[in-house]
Amino acid sequence: MCFLGLAVGIPILQPTALKFGKRFVYLIGTVIVLAASIIGSQAKTVGSIDVYMLLGGIAAAPVDTLVEISSTDIFFQHERASAISWLIFALYSGSFLGPVAAGYITTSMGWKWCFYFEIIIFAVLLIIQLFYMEDTTFRRDFNEEELEENILKQIHLRDKTPIDTKSKDGAADEVKEVNSTSIAEEDIASIDESIPKRGYWSRMRLMEFEYGDLRSWLTIFIRPVYLITFPAVIWGGIIYGAQMMYLSVIGTSQAQIFSAAPYHFQANTIGLTNISVCVGNVIGMYYGGSFVDWSTVWLAKRNDGVLEPEFRLYSMLIPTVVNAAGLLAYGLGAHYGAHWAVPVIIGQGLLGVAMTSSGAICIAYAIDSYQMLASEALVVMLVLRNCIGMSFTFGFQPWLEASGLKLLTWLVFMLSIFINGSYILMIKYGKKLRKWTQKRYEKYSDPNFGESFLKKNVKESTP
Repeated sequence: MCFLGLAVGIPILQPTALKFGKRFVYLIGTVIVLAASIIGSQAKTVGSIDVYMLLGGIAAAPVDTLVEISSTDIFFQHERASAISWLIFALYSGSFLGPVAAGYITTSMGWKWCFYFEIIIFAVLLIIQLFYMEDTTFRRDFNEEELEENILKQIHLRDKTPIDTKSKDGAADEVKEVNSTSIAEEDIASIDESIPKRGYWSRMRLMEFEYGDLRSWLTIFIRPVYLITFPAVIWGGIIYGAQMMYLSVIGTSQAQIFSAAPYHFQANTIGLTNISVCVGNVIGMYYGGSFVDWSTVWLAKRNDGVLEPEFRLYSMLIPTVVNAAGLLAYGLGAHYGAHWAVPVIIGQGLLGVAMTSSGAICIAYAIDSYQMLASEALVVMLVLRNCIGMSFTFGFQPWLEASGLKLLTWLVFMLSIFINGSYILMIKYGKKLRKWTQKRYEKYSDPNFGESFLKKNVKESTP
């Protein structure tokens, strides 16, 4: 139900944030999760827990959209994988460290205190957000490509030294002085002193209308639908969604596996097994982030300085192999009663590496392919990811009971090879597929595309 809440909340809350301000949506999310925690603490039926999970998923939707979109606003293309990998690491760490704390709380204080601690934490967070969280919503008067080009130009000028322009008549000093002057003039010219600084209460407004998106809410809401025929976006969503399958394998089965023979772990000990996944997340974060950024730039240099989005996909080899190995170590290790280190340290650790790195790679690839539609692409990928995660979470337990752990492990193993291994096809055909979508990409890149069409339909339907 949590995945269902995310899938519903993401396409609704993202346009709401762009139209009325991110602060408003973050506050609404915190209020919803507070209400959900109160319902969960008083739950006496499975239906109450479902309501808690559904509301929690909706409340968490801003984390899946607004934070990831910010990475495309403040990082250059060759830094995006690192930024996205940090975000994915934080998401997975929360998913796996939460059960560690919950295990100890349940053992020592009772399960209700898991919800009471949530209520305390989110109540404090709401107070902090109300008085200290400023709205970062801002509308620029020029496009992002022009901004990035200007920044790169200034960095290039600052990096120049007298050695680069050395001459006997002192021309180097003159060039350096001109460059510094031009940079200073550009910096000063970019500041409009006539614009007053915003006061505290102005920055703390509940809703932001002055700097919000000028397009209608419906236009922003419907734009992601245009990308469902873009192969790179759909492929990225499937790869990201597959990671939710592996997350569900661990989250749904570990209590059943490790509480029974031959392990007989207590609730707190079962929670501690997630530490190995977090360690794997750290490794995967650096591989899927810093290493992928470095390897992409290295391949671009070998390609006469031209960066192709497909360069990121060469790094998918390691996550594909590591993910498959982790599934076998976890499932078969537990099935045959191997030492706990096999399913826990090797199995869950390798899965942690693969999940974090794969997510960062596929998201960065889709954004690189369609930079002007990065926001819309993220919505499509995240909705697809959560739909896959929801389906697998609901279907995993009946599948496990019908097939048994051994057969299920082999089936998921083959799925992982097929899904993750599809990166080979994207390396080969990705550029052709991008050319196939080029005209639509250029058309949809217009921020106002669809605005007049929607207004026309609204007018025609009005009596």
